[in-house]
Amino acid sequence: MARAITDLGLAESRIGLEKRSLFLTPRHAEGILANIPKADWQDGSGLMDDIRLVQSPLEQSYTRKAAAAADAGTLAAIEATRDGASDYEVAAECLRAMTLAGSEYPGFGPFIRPTRRLGEEHTTWRGDRFAKGEAVFLEIGAAYRKYQAPMGRLVFVGSASKAAEEAAALSIAGMAAIVETLKPGVTAGAVYAAWEEVARGAGLSDYHRHHCGYMVGIGFPPSWTGGSMVTSLAPDSDRRLADGMVFHAHSWFTNTGRGDDYSYFISNTVLMTAEGGEVLTCRTPETLQVR
Repeated sequence: MARAITDLGLAESRIGLEKRSLFLTPRHAEGILANIPKADWQDGSGLMDDIRLVQSPLEQSYTRKAAAAADAGTLAAIEATRDGASDYEVAAECLRAMTLAGSEYPGFGPFIRPTRRLGEEHTTWRGDRFAKGEAVFLEIGAAYRKYQAPMGRLVFVGSASKAAEEAAALSIAGMAAIVETLKPGVTAGAVYAAWEEVARGAGLSDYHRHHCGYMVGIGFPPSWTGGSMVTSLAPDSDRRLADGMVFHAHSWFTNTGRGDDYSYFISNTVLMTAEGGEVLTCRTPETLQVR
């Protein structure tokens, strides 16, 4: 890198260094600075993140292909989830289907675990076996040319309780509110407020989350987000949204105070177009019951 900077005639120029990068180690940074001592080094953290927020038509086509592979992986995972199945089996079928559908190795996950381990966020298979009456958390992302498309579902082995079906209906309504509100020019905070209004309408006025989604794009492990920061659909965020942004939208209702059975989770990759939100990961049924 130091040689390239010198060859370009930039060795005494003003150069930005992404100090907040997930991938720039202190040792590498120190080596670069030491070999280009006359440059005017500035902290460029966030600069590339902002450039990546809006995807070009080509980038969007890559995201669409990743979303199709995520659908394939999720469907395979659902079909493999049954009474007595291990999470190793589910993971194997998921990864096989995603790969055959065109996915490279994803930037994150897949996350596959029973809801007794739901609080272990961003952990995945480890030898659990599933049983009737249990719920299984699936959060699966595929990648095409490193562009990420995640999605998630809560799947029930055998059948879902009435309370879970009610929570599923609420989650689906929340997802619809997110997608309907995603329009160019609205703020990220307005999208969260639309999702939160669904919760309030169901009597969950005290239920809050830190966000109802975040932007995704080109990403390398361990990241779906396309950079070193998470750009969220967060409460009160004044970030203006634009055509070409892509989100991993969440409608998540767990620990609501209505009992353990009143739980559901759904997430999708959603592209914002000039007309509004377009769900790219949508071929799986919203409420799922398996063997």
